[in-house]
Amino acid sequence: MIILAATPIGNLGDASVRLVSALEAATVIAAEDTRTTQRLLQALGVANRPRLLALHDHNEKQRADELVELARESDLLVLSDAGMPTVSDPGYGLVAAAAAAGVAVTVLPGPSAVLTALAVSGLPTDRFAFEGFPPRKAGERRRLFAQLATEQRTLVFFEAPSRIAETLAALAEGFGGDRRGAVCRELTKLHEEVARGTLAELTAWAAEGVRGEIVVVVEGAGARSVDPEDALAQVQRLVGDGIRLKDAAAEVAAATGLSSRDLYQAALAARRA
Repeated sequence: MIILAATPIGNLGDASVRLVSALEAATVIAAEDTRTTQRLLQALGVANRPRLLALHDHNEKQRADELVELARESDLLVLSDAGMPTVSDPGYGLVAAAAAAGVAVTVLPGPSAVLTALAVSGLPTDRFAFEGFPPRKAGERRRLFAQLATEQRTLVFFEAPSRIAETLAALAEGFGGDRRGAVCRELTKLHEEVARGTLAELTAWAAEGVRGEIVVVVEGAGARSVDPEDALAQVQRLVGDGIRLKDAAAEVAAATGLSSRDLYQAALAARRA
């Protein structure tokens, strides 16, 4: 079978007994980075030296069938560099191929940056959505945030330290500066930090630079009413990014529940003013 195993996201003490046992018994490991897996084996005091096969974003599609066939004969342990494989990490394509081929898949649960950040954020945890990394391009990022502006579930994002300030600014622009959020950095590590506040406050906090592995948690829209002027501003921003007015109005209408025709006409009137 295929065994998906969660690895520590920072603190080695979070390695489960089942993970250590699986590493000690493994004959073959499919790893996101074989060097990281070698260091993990050494750090956990595992003497076993299994065969290590690389499984990453650039080769998963080509290698999935080969690994599925290998798992028919013996157990295949699958590791990402940190956390749970398949969650913003390689593994989904392999699991999909295994399911289609009738090969069993099981999980050794453990650390997850998504759930750790959600739990410590101080924001509602009953309903949430994980959105992974926001787009790098400013226009694509604005369009995504415009679509998510009325999402009522708590939202969780990953982000790189080099882009966190501009992403928080874009979130404040798209969701409103008074929306609450939390920036969680270096979770489970020595310099763990959780900054909580409004998106406007967090944008100012991040202006001088933020280091480390980062997870951003943002409260959902709840039952707040949509301000037509804010919706019109979203339409105008999308048009400024090169989207046709008709398509921009339809996109914001879908996100806000407002009339696409009314938004279109309001944008035309604003142009003439």
